[in-house]
Amino acid sequence: MNNFSPKITAFLCNWCSYAAADKAASAQKVFPDNMNIIRVMCSGMVDPQYVLAAFKKGADGVMILGCHPGDCHYREGNHKALRRYHLLGKMLAELGIAAERFKLEWVSASEADKFIKVITDMETTLKSLGPINK
Repeated sequence: MNNFSPKITAFLCNWCSYAAADKAASAQKVFPDNMNIIRVMCSGMVDPQYVLAAFKKGADGVMILGCHPGDCHYREGNHKALRRYHLLGKMLAELGIAAERFKLEWVSASEADKFIKVITDMETTLKSLGPINK
């Protein structure tokens, strides 16, 4: 279990979270590299089927990172993401997927350090949980 490197799929909002990831990488900051980053125009565009597909294809954890509420470039996208997150969390629980394996976080373009923290925290959580049982 010590060598376990969890696979993380992260859906990043183009305007905020992806920009934060880009800043972190440009500044050569260290963060987990065991992520599959999927750039989406808005966190509200992440269809629940995308999350289910990520788990089905082997992700140990899935994250959706978007603009802070009130800062969405599409007005209500992050509110839509939040509603979907709560509904999808219930569905995942019914499928036996622990709540800790699915996270929604708000990370603005200027928060490169927060991006690193939420990704690192997710990796730590997934390492403690171990590989997902399919």
